Amino acid sequence: MPYPQPRVVVIGLGVVGAALADELTLRGLRRVTVVDQGPLYETGGSSSHAPGFVFQTNGSRVMSLLAQRTLDKLDGLDVDGAWVSKRVGGLEIARTPERLRELRRRLGFATSWGVEASLVGPDECAALWPGLDPDTVLGGLHTPTDAVVKGVRAVQWQARRAEAAGATIRPLTRVVGLRTQGGRVTGVEVLPVPAAPDAQPDVIGADVVVSAAGLWGPGLARDLLGFELPMMPMAHGFGWSEPLAARASVDEATEVVRPMLRHQDAGMYLREWGSTIAIGAYDHRPLPVEDPQIASADEFAATGVHPAMHPFTPEDYEPTWKEAQTIVPELRDARLDVGRSFNGIFSFTPDGGPMLGPVPGVEGLWLAQAVWVTQSAGMAQVVADWLTTGDPGIDTHGLDFRRFDPAVVSHAHTVERASEAYDEVYDVVHPRASTARMRGLRTPPFHDRQRALGAVLGEASGWERPLWFEANADLPLPDEPALRLDDRDAWAARHWSPIAAAEARATRERGALHDMSPLPRARVSGPGATAFLRRMLTSDVDRAVGQVVYGLLLDESGGVLSDVTAARLGPEEYQLGLNGPLDLDWLRAHRPEGSGVQVHDVTTGHCGLGLWGPRSRDVLAALADTDVSDAAFRYYTAQRLRVAGVPVLAMRLSYVGELGWELYTPAEFGGRLWDVLWEAGAEHGIVAAGRRAFESLRLEKGYRLWGHDVTREHGPDEAGLGFAVRIGARDVVGAAALAARTSTQRLVCLTLDDPGTVLLGHEPVRSGDAVVGYVTSADQGYTSGTSIAYAWVPSALATVGTALDVEYLGVRHAATVTAEPIVDPQMTRLRG
Repeated sequence: MPYPQPRVVVIGLGVVGAALADELTLRGLRRVTVVDQGPLYETGGSSSHAPGFVFQTNGSRVMSLLAQRTLDKLDGLDVDGAWVSKRVGGLEIARTPERLRELRRRLGFATSWGVEASLVGPDECAALWPGLDPDTVLGGLHTPTDAVVKGVRAVQWQARRAEAAGATIRPLTRVVGLRTQGGRVTGVEVLPVPAAPDAQPDVIGADVVVSAAGLWGPGLARDLLGFELPMMPMAHGFGWSEPLAARASVDEATEVVRPMLRHQDAGMYLREWGSTIAIGAYDHRPLPVEDPQIASADEFAATGVHPAMHPFTPEDYEPTWKEAQTIVPELRDARLDVGRSFNGIFSFTPDGGPMLGPVPGVEGLWLAQAVWVTQSAGMAQVVADWLTTGDPGIDTHGLDFRRFDPAVVSHAHTVERASEAYDEVYDVVHPRASTARMRGLRTPPFHDRQRALGAVLGEASGWERPLWFEANADLPLPDEPALRLDDRDAWAARHWSPIAAAEARATRERGALHDMSPLPRARVSGPGATAFLRRMLTSDVDRAVGQVVYGLLLDESGGVLSDVTAARLGPEEYQLGLNGPLDLDWLRAHRPEGSGVQVHDVTTGHCGLGLWGPRSRDVLAALADTDVSDAAFRYYTAQRLRVAGVPVLAMRLSYVGELGWELYTPAEFGGRLWDVLWEAGAEHGIVAAGRRAFESLRLEKGYRLWGHDVTREHGPDEAGLGFAVRIGARDVVGAAALAARTSTQRLVCLTLDDPGTVLLGHEPVRSGDAVVGYVTSADQGYTSGTSIAYAWVPSALATVGTALDVEYLGVRHAATVTAEPIVDPQMTRLRG
């Protein structure tokens, strides 16, 4: 923080803003002001009407942990004698075999993340939720520690405690401007609600401004803060039954006794609300809500109609009501209370995650947006830690606003992807599924060549990326019958083809072209570039021009913020291979003030191909204008050369563990680069290969995937990346904290006793009956005849040869900690 007692202004007193004010004051900050255009404490945003479900089970470990933190904080609280949180539990039901299998998978998530859960049969579902017809369900997932949280009471309790600790709460105060000086926040301009037509804004001085404005966030960002926030408010139906005689004993103060009930196949949830049943509907068309459709603070003050509560649309809700009557017989003779029902607004983002963290370009401007009640207090703790210490204390790559590539962020993109996120709230979404919206946004210049080969495409950061090629259907499969490639289980076989195994074999035996265009790349140059990167990376870039190093970016706690390759192209010029926009922002934010160092994104406007395999040198030698022998072009070096006239930056690197090069060129040359490599490669059996083969090959080689296997929560040694730390006497960001880190866990390579079993990640790892860890990445090793899973386990269990079990869809599979890499441990293939 720039000041020991910074002036912090939080915009919004919803469940996130109130929690953040409370957390900041708990950390000793006293000059905290919260402004909200609505009244205390029911301000008119989503917190004012949210049903308050806090389900802890999530495919994301971080989101699950933040829900657990939220409940831990709010447990047992009351406001003037009225409860804030009630752990009535949760019940997710299945009416189809497919959903029942999904509940087994979700039980695996719960087990991995330490959430108490069990699968129950139809009769037990009905016992847990009296009134549910057991003949309509096949089973359920019961999570007894889940809870209902009253949003307004959570706001009130946390805001009151923040005020008692010195925070200032200003209701009926609208932010109308942001003050900055020298690229730094200095304050916000505010007007009262309502304000006279000629009223002049007051200024609240601030060193930090955090937007926790909820559904007003996108408009606030666009109109006042100066950037596009990829977040879309969406409306969904929320209806009440009329009072039911069977529930007359549940008074308004008690409100809810039974577990929260979710019927995801119908996109609906049910919960008691006194003597009525309240039912939420997600199984209708997406209803995006644009800024002009949201009532202003003045309208709210004048009419009392909540901006986040829109008129009910019965035609959208009708299928939900009919399904509710099917599973709950007492509703069959009841009426829907249309007068009480409404369409409630919640915030959605392109990937369904929140929007936290600092905003690039304006120092002191932060976000805490797109956060639901479920993770609200936990998210506030993360932002408070992050803001006060620089260390959020948790993996933030899926939470950070800056994770979205600015090249693809637009209002149209947000509407499309947020609508998809809405559609998928309760869907069974396969971990390898790709978006179906806004496809074809970014394509490499050889995209038409890939399509002609029958490319089956996925998507990453807007890029169309081949998964496999149907043209390779006749390639020979690996000679490993134990892999059961023709009989893979139905779940693992989704978004996959045995062609991937054939492409992996071809890469190892001959060679393949792999599309590297989506790999984020940056050019770092200018006076001081070398000194700058020597401070940022754990490996020293100050080597001869043409050398490539692999190093890590560390955060302030010594955690692995990213892994990077850096090729020295000149005395003060480098090309970096990164993991995404977060890395670019980190580098830019750490440039010395007044520095001549430039950090440019060179992903856009360029393309890349990985030419990898034992015959790759034969192909490149026939086209290059220079010697590419091992003596002339060593492993982990880079050269600028011409390939059949095409200007190429060639790096002798390989993420698949084979001899080869990454070849980068400006986009206008990309079509020719593909053509000449394809033509020269024909006599050597070179094929095109996709991402599915790539994933298997990198696991066989033991290469970690940042964001999946390793995050900022992990140090280099425990993650198996200690070899990339060569700091010496250099002053490297995060090095001091790294020296003080201790760890009790390790990332290990497991091989399953049955090579035909395929894991997909996040499965619990057991030692005996104890859950000891979880799987990160997993797939079959097609050329090694193995089923591989990388997993975090206690250090005491990380010894090669240790026997463990991995639980997949409720079945335990024997596994063994295995020495790595599985393929080519002597590195002879890469260095050949």
